[in-house]
Amino acid sequence: MSKPHIVILGAGLGGTIAAFEIKAAVGDKADVSVVNKGDTFHFVPSNPWVAVKWRTREAIEVDLKPVFKRKGVAFYPMGAKSIAPKDNKITLNSDFDLSYDYLVIATGPELAFDEIEGFGPQHYTQSVCHVDHALGASDAFEAFVRDPKPIVVGAVQGASCFGPAYEFALILDTELRRRKVRDRVPMTFVTPEPYVGHLGLDGVGDTKGLLESEMRQRHIKWITNAKVEKVTAGLMHIEEVNDDGSTKARHELPFGYSMLLPAFRGVEAVRGHEGLTNPRGFILIDKHQRNPAYPNIFALGVCVAIAPTGKTPVPVGVPKTGFMIESMVTAIARNFKEILAGKAPTHEATWNAICLADFGDGGVAFFAQPQIPPRNINWSASGKWVHLAKVGFEKYFIGKVKSGKSEPFYEKLALDLIGAHKIK
Repeated sequence: MSKPHIVILGAGLGGTIAAFEIKAAVGDKADVSVVNKGDTFHFVPSNPWVAVKWRTREAIEVDLKPVFKRKGVAFYPMGAKSIAPKDNKITLNSDFDLSYDYLVIATGPELAFDEIEGFGPQHYTQSVCHVDHALGASDAFEAFVRDPKPIVVGAVQGASCFGPAYEFALILDTELRRRKVRDRVPMTFVTPEPYVGHLGLDGVGDTKGLLESEMRQRHIKWITNAKVEKVTAGLMHIEEVNDDGSTKARHELPFGYSMLLPAFRGVEAVRGHEGLTNPRGFILIDKHQRNPAYPNIFALGVCVAIAPTGKTPVPVGVPKTGFMIESMVTAIARNFKEILAGKAPTHEATWNAICLADFGDGGVAFFAQPQIPPRNINWSASGKWVHLAKVGFEKYFIGKVKSGKSEPFYEKLALDLIGAHKIK
């Protein structure tokens, strides 16, 4: 009798650690395989540093082939063309059909640059969503500092990941001051959030006050409740709306350099299956991370569907932070252990949030338990220690991937923060 086959689709932050934890949980009771587009893991939180040459590509990447081989995990780096959930198979880009008994979708998002005219790395704005984009943003930044002009940074309507936008705006400020050209660069932060520091979470602790203070001190202006209508060469066309959604003002912001985070949607390989995804292509899950229509399909990370925290004048999504993703991974691994023992799954993700937003010479940290309000813990703080913590976190996580470690990390980080800062 053959063993059950568990296939993990995606090898980013969530999919890679899922492979380690699931393999550790099921042991020799199931075969585990990973399908990914490419054979390299790269640490996405470091992309803003790559964009200003504080990191090289090589410093934040790991070759997954020897890691998975060591862990006894089969690896298919050609990526997936499509899935057939009714037939329990994945068609790879090599046109090979890979069958599964259980599927874990951890693809991350597709970046919806095409939803706004002139938007994205193929047009007039930069991105730090992928290391390739960050390298392009780095080249554009080097050209920019030779001829400084205004900068526009932020996120567009429908975005759900705001931390890197704030990080990059303040990292740019730090780097421009180091290069002695900050005085020649007016900066504007543009966001669909109803207020600075909303973060798709209705704020955490005093993120509103902390981030507003940082931007005031660094002479960064901002526009909230903003819709980017289109981008043309050197000009950002923005509608600012009132709380009722009516137009408050229109802005045409000139820029010589811009980085705006896009809205996300589900990747093409998983879209179009009734009951599997919502209209944006995100995977529908129950409290055990399992799809209700296809109980042998689980999902984790940015690709899962989560309802917004509340109505906002401009659409704002909910971020899937590292702590939340790690808890999803752990819940799925433990549920597989129960399923293979003939039991019903009982484990649920905790969905707490920890974020270390680095500004190069300081930063803001927040801890939300749970991530969606109301909360038991609602804490934020700032200081140079955040930068040092982010550097340490990067070193630890990349080392974790290289070694194939399966133990959770964010829970330890939460306990360390609670102890060090006397969080209650």
